[in-house]
Amino acid sequence: MTLEERNQKVRAFFNGKIDTYDDVHSEYMKTKVLLADNLDKTVKKILDLGGGTGLELIHLFELFPDAQVTVIDITENMLEKLKTRDFADRVKTICGDFFEVPFDENYDAVITTSAFHHFKKDEKIRLLKKILECLKPGGQFINCDLIALTSEEEAEQLVELENNTDDSKHIDTPLTIENEIDALEQAGFAKITSSNGGKENYGLFVARKI
Repeated sequence: MTLEERNQKVRAFFNGKIDTYDDVHSEYMKTKVLLADNLDKTVKKILDLGGGTGLELIHLFELFPDAQVTVIDITENMLEKLKTRDFADRVKTICGDFFEVPFDENYDAVITTSAFHHFKKDEKIRLLKKILECLKPGGQFINCDLIALTSEEEAEQLVELENNTDDSKHIDTPLTIENEIDALEQAGFAKITSSNGGKENYGLFVARKI
């Protein structure tokens, strides 16, 4: 299955979860709050990849009420829910695939949570290079996402994905902390830090364009 086909499967999966998504992800709010807490105090122009219903933007707009935020998400039902929030008039939404939608330039920061674990390492590096290009010098990339706790777990998930030829279930492909950092380095990011992402199996990664 190609990346494009897998992304469309993800789109269909999350479109079908719209009625329960916020309730399920309410227990992940700490992972989402960490994004805004780690932003530079001077940020204004922010790109949110996989912003979904906008849960991570609740705290972000508390800290940065004048922020200009663009959200790109492949799931139209999620974006329709985002448009009902009281900060919706401060958010530009784009429905599409991260790998296909053109990014604007000179962002102060790009943020994402619970989204990139759907991609293999080589795909992630490709996307990270695209993110690096859209940031201004000194700009931040902040990712709080599911991680594999061991290299064995990472490998097992990839094997399961390859064997899921009938697309019978939704499979995540998280990387270990070491491979997340390596992907960021290969993409050209610097000043990379990692820490706990609010849950045992979540990592928070902060990197910069220099």
